[in-house]
Amino acid sequence: MAGHQALAFATTVQLQTPLAPRVVWSASAAPTLEVGTIPRQASVGQSIPKQSAPCACSALASLTVAFLSQRRRWCRQQKGTSRRSRGGEANQESFHLPEQDKWIESLDLPAFGKEVQELGQRLKAEQGEADQEHLHKILAWSRICAFLGLASMWLAPNPFTILFLSLWTHSAWTMIGHHVCHGGYNWTDDSGEFRSSSFALGSLLRRATDWFDWMLPEAWNHEHNVLHHFRLGENSDPDLLERNVERWEGPGRYILPVLSMFTWKWSYYAPNTYKELKIAELKRKGEPLPEGFDATEPLTLGDILNGEGSELFSLSDFMSKVAGPYILWRFVVMPLPLVLINPAFYTNAVVNLLIADIVSNIHGFIVIVPNHAGSDLYRFETSCKPRSPTFYLRQITSSANFGTGGDMNDFMHGFLNYQIEHHCWPELSMLSYQKGQPELKAICDKYGVPYVQENVFIRLAKTMSIAWQWSKMRRYPLHLEREEDAIVWNEGRRRPQMATA
Repeated sequence: MAGHQALAFATTVQLQTPLAPRVVWSASAAPTLEVGTIPRQASVGQSIPKQSAPCACSALASLTVAFLSQRRRWCRQQKGTSRRSRGGEANQESFHLPEQDKWIESLDLPAFGKEVQELGQRLKAEQGEADQEHLHKILAWSRICAFLGLASMWLAPNPFTILFLSLWTHSAWTMIGHHVCHGGYNWTDDSGEFRSSSFALGSLLRRATDWFDWMLPEAWNHEHNVLHHFRLGENSDPDLLERNVERWEGPGRYILPVLSMFTWKWSYYAPNTYKELKIAELKRKGEPLPEGFDATEPLTLGDILNGEGSELFSLSDFMSKVAGPYILWRFVVMPLPLVLINPAFYTNAVVNLLIADIVSNIHGFIVIVPNHAGSDLYRFETSCKPRSPTFYLRQITSSANFGTGGDMNDFMHGFLNYQIEHHCWPELSMLSYQKGQPELKAICDKYGVPYVQENVFIRLAKTMSIAWQWSKMRRYPLHLEREEDAIVWNEGRRRPQMATA
C-alpha cells in the first residue's frame, strides 16, 4: 500500500575474475574449455576482491563446474530436447513439474511483462480530473460514516454507531491513506493535499488531520510501500503470513490467528512497521543490526512487553511516537466534551469507539490478509528487479482479487479487491484499477498465467488454512526463474539502484 517511497532496487558491477573459464561450443561439437580473465557479474552487497594470483584449486573447480554445465547443454541439444520456458534457464527438472506449475514452461515471460507494463503506462497517462473526482467521492462517503458514527456515539453501544465508526476508520486507511501514500493522486491533485510526499507526514498535526491510525505513517510507508510491495512473496516480505506463523506451536497455532483478527493493527502492524523503520534508519547510517537480531521475525506488542526489540526502541518510545497519540485522541480527548453534558454519554462513546476499533480490525483482516495467502498462490526464493517481467508475474501469482465492480462493493472491500492490479501498478488511482482489471485479466488469460479471483470469504478460509499451518503456499521453481531479472538487495542504501542485465 507510494509515490514518494524509496524504490528498492539493486545494482550489479563488473569485476574481473582470474582464470574464469570460457567455454567454446557449437551445435556439431562437444564443448571445449579455454582459460583466461573474463568479466563476471557481481551483485551489490558482495565484496569486490582485488586482483590476486589465481588459485589453482579455485580455477580447477570453476573449470569443472562450467564444463559440466556446458556439456549438459550440448547433450540436451544433441537429443533435440526443447526448452520452452521463458521464465529462466530451465534444466531437466522442468520436465517433471507438478501439474499446477506446467503453465510456466510455455510462458513467454518477456512478452507478457511488456503487455502488463504498457497497460499500466496507458492507465497512468489517462488519469485526470475523473480520478480526482472519484477520490473526493470516496472521501465524502468516509466522512459521512464519520458524521453518523460520531453524532450517535453518546448513545448506549449499538450496531448503527459501531458500524459507521468502524467504516470511517477502515476507509480512512484502506482507501484514502493507502492509495494517497502510494502516490496514486500525485499527478492529478493540483491542491497538494493528496500528495504522497506530505500526506500525514512530518508532524503530529498532519498525521491527525490526514490519516490518524495505530500505525506511524512514515513507518507504514517503508514497511508496506517498499518492503512488502517490492519483495512480495519473498522471505524478506514482512507481511508473509506463512513465515510469520511458523513460530506458533501447540494450541497457540489455532488460537493466535483468530485473536489476531481482533487486534492485529495495534498488536502487529503498529510495532512491526515501526521496527522496519528503525532497521532502515540503522542501515542508512551504516550501523549493524544488534547481535543475534533476526530482522525477518515479526515484532509484536507482546514481544515488546516481553523485552524483545529493546535494542531498536523502547516501549516508552513506541507509545510516545506511534500508538500513544492515537489512543489519547481517539479514546480520551475526542469524546471528552460529552462529559460536560452527561458523564454517562462519555462512557457510552468510549465503549462505542473501542468496539468499533475491534470491528475495524476484523474488517481489515478479512479484506487484507487473504490478498496474499492461500495454497494457490506462490512464494519465491530469490529477489527480482522492480518493473521487470518477473516482477509483474510475481505480483499477479502471489496476489488474489475478490469480487470487483461498483463503488459500493469496492468501498466495502476497501478497494483491496483489486489487489492484483494494485501490486502491478501501486502508483495508480482507485478508478484506474476499476478500469484496468478486466484488461489485465484478459492478458493473463492470453498467456496462461493464473489470475486468482474469488469471494472474500473463500479466500479467508484459504488464509486461515495457511495460518493454522494446514496447507502450504506454492513454491515457484527456482530453475525457471528468469536470470536477467534477478537482483541481490543492497540493504545499506535507502534508494538502491537496479541491476543491469
